[in-house]
Amino acid sequence: MERAVPLAVPLGQTEVFQALQRLHMTIFSQSVSPCGKFLAAGNNYGQIAIFSLSAALSSEAKEESKRPVVTFQAHDGPVYSMVSTDRHLLSAGDGEVKAWLWAEMLKKGCKELWHRQPPYRTSLEVPEINALLLVPKENSLILAGGDCQLHTMDLETGTFTRVLRGHTDYIHCLALRERSPEVLSGGEDGAVRLWDLRTAKEVQTIEVYKHEECSRPHNGRWIGCLATDSDWMVCGGGPALTLWHLRSSTPTTVFPIRAPQKHVTFYQDLVLTAAGNSCRVDVFTNLGYRAFSLSF
Repeated sequence: MERAVPLAVPLGQTEVFQALQRLHMTIFSQSVSPCGKFLAAGNNYGQIAIFSLSAALSSEAKEESKRPVVTFQAHDGPVYSMVSTDRHLLSAGDGEVKAWLWAEMLKKGCKELWHRQPPYRTSLEVPEINALLLVPKENSLILAGGDCQLHTMDLETGTFTRVLRGHTDYIHCLALRERSPEVLSGGEDGAVRLWDLRTAKEVQTIEVYKHEECSRPHNGRWIGCLATDSDWMVCGGGPALTLWHLRSSTPTTVFPIRAPQKHVTFYQDLVLTAAGNSCRVDVFTNLGYRAFSLSF
């Protein structure tokens, strides 16, 4: 008598859809909560996922600890950028910025508090907002993206007060040097530009792709991610993800990641997270060793 062979149970439509989503997912943005315990990550489907960093970094962490605490639909299109204030998470997509309460995001049914749109040249122009940056001393928010300009918004009034021009192509990322009133911007033109906020002038330019250590001509010259810890900068994109000493404009460490990266963050001086063309967020310790990955 022949033994019956058990049939494989086919995946349901929901499981198939989720598997395809993960396969084609890109994480564009990240932001750490004000308390430092949570990480928000935004993807190309307009979703924001909240991870518990304290649970994932625990010595007793399990695989479930590296999954989202909650995921919600924030934008119709990709979530290109996010930043956190002491109470809010600000997220940006195509042409607009939205605000969410951190205290409410861990609950289901989170609703936006407000949304704003920069003054573009025409009503038909809706460029993506690739980068958001808080300037605490000014209580302002800097936005940059598809129109190649840096826009400053007063967070108290919601009005736009200043425009910085200099990039010749899309701007992908921004970072603030806290010890000096300077903003760093990186874009499709392959340059990281430093701006003095007191004079609204460009004061330094680093053309990353011209340095042999991090140049990857087959990937292009674009700068897709940027972070700074005052004297240090991490940037990558077409060029390899690299740690730079800003005063000397010197690359010091090239990270072992082949794929172009979309976002990078310093976290408590020792941990660096980077995300690119996958559903993972890679976590590095001691600014070099990849310890583990978070995953949607």
